[in-house]
Amino acid sequence: MERILLMVLKSIFQLPYWLILLNKYKKHPEKFSDQKKYAFLHHVTVKANKRGRVTLTCTGTENLPKETGYVLYGNHQGLFDALLLLETHDKPFATVSKIEIQNIPFLRDVFTILGSKFIVREDVRQSIKILNEVTEEVKQGKNYLIFPEGTRSKNGNQIQEFKGGSFKCAMNAKCPIVPLAILDSYKVFDTHSTKRVGVQIHYLKPLYYEDYKNMKSNDIAHYVEAAIRQKIAESE
Repeated sequence: MERILLMVLKSIFQLPYWLILLNKYKKHPEKFSDQKKYAFLHHVTVKANKRGRVTLTCTGTENLPKETGYVLYGNHQGLFDALLLLETHDKPFATVSKIEIQNIPFLRDVFTILGSKFIVREDVRQSIKILNEVTEEVKQGKNYLIFPEGTRSKNGNQIQEFKGGSFKCAMNAKCPIVPLAILDSYKVFDTHSTKRVGVQIHYLKPLYYEDYKNMKSNDIAHYVEAAIRQKIAESE
């Protein structure tokens, strides 16, 4: 967490203004467009990442569907993953995240402004309800980020098995599925260092409904997992 402190210290004069805006967007979300709120979060993230000595390498943004209403599925390495997307993904998106995020100051506000949903992993009924809500919002054109491992990997760039159930909301929405590969994100906040660190994100070719309509959720999970594993192997 030393890098978070570095980001804060280097932004100390702008931080009060940012917090005022953050609180305004959180309290009165209906008064501001998703694009305006997202532009603010993008701006803060770019500044924070630069001041935190994080260098990003991003490829594949041309693979992102031109129309909104898709779900991004990526490997999960830690708290920095969402900030990685906030800098490199130009369209607003929300996340499906664990309920514990709501206990982390500042981050909970960022996720709330994004319109994220929070899952209690031990409560299957609540999780299904949330994923059904995601389905309906994706149909209406909202983009979502989901980590199908269910929890972050604690083994660097090695990823865990993807869970088929997490793909059902995209299947029910009949929307594009966009795989994304994340490398070295865990080094930003999960190591005790403030040395310059390089992080990679790669947006892979999407699966459209016509590509997966005859596949089962576990088959889609295995396909996306394999594509991400291959990209990580090529990029390390």
